[in-house]
Amino acid sequence: MTNLPNLYIEKLNAFFQARVEKIIEQRDEITLEVTPENYLNVVTSLRDNTDFAFEQMIDLCGVDYLSFGDVEWDTTDISSQGFSRGVEGDGPGRFAWQNRPAESDLVKRFAVVVHLVSVRHNRRIRVRSFTADNAVPQMDSIVSIYPVADWFEREAFDLFGIIFTGHPDLRRILTDYGFVGHPFRKDFPLIGNVEVIYDEQKKRVIYQPVSIEPRVGVPKVIRDDSRWQQAQSEQTQVKS
Repeated sequence: MTNLPNLYIEKLNAFFQARVEKIIEQRDEITLEVTPENYLNVVTSLRDNTDFAFEQMIDLCGVDYLSFGDVEWDTTDISSQGFSRGVEGDGPGRFAWQNRPAESDLVKRFAVVVHLVSVRHNRRIRVRSFTADNAVPQMDSIVSIYPVADWFEREAFDLFGIIFTGHPDLRRILTDYGFVGHPFRKDFPLIGNVEVIYDEQKKRVIYQPVSIEPRVGVPKVIRDDSRWQQAQSEQTQVKS
């Protein structure tokens, strides 16, 4: 039996060669990892080359790998009564704005991930590119290739602070223009840094330092699920 994913990966390797750092295949999904310098060129080729013909972009997002792989929940003692409580400490997001972590020495922290679809060939592919600079993450805009990427890139800029070079209108899209920071970064506190209230004296909305304290969330534990009790009762009735 012919292994179609492997044949397709060989075709991708033969065409892109050094322009692609590596090709990852997991669960029948293919990811091309490319450098920022080759990102625009590779995405353009995936659209224009008839062997690939990825004419649709269905998603573009930013990713922050700052705490990737860190474990915060002790799940080794799971029981029928539920999970253990959360691990105490300053995990990702559980700190005040003034106590946020210093700049990380992680080499590959911010990435842009694009999901493409080829209707002609009934295929999907993912392209991932890590930014070269963590302090000021930048990536070429693909709005000229896929116009639909416009608001996706604005969202990645707003939430992760990734600057898309060549974007025609790069500004915040979800937070307001006075917002400080980028809320999906792992070094951004979960409680935020400011809160908005209405000041009765000034008769307007004002910003003030956030008043709640960082805390560890505990997942809800369902101890007695009536669904299983009902199923057990029905099985007993069938046997009798």
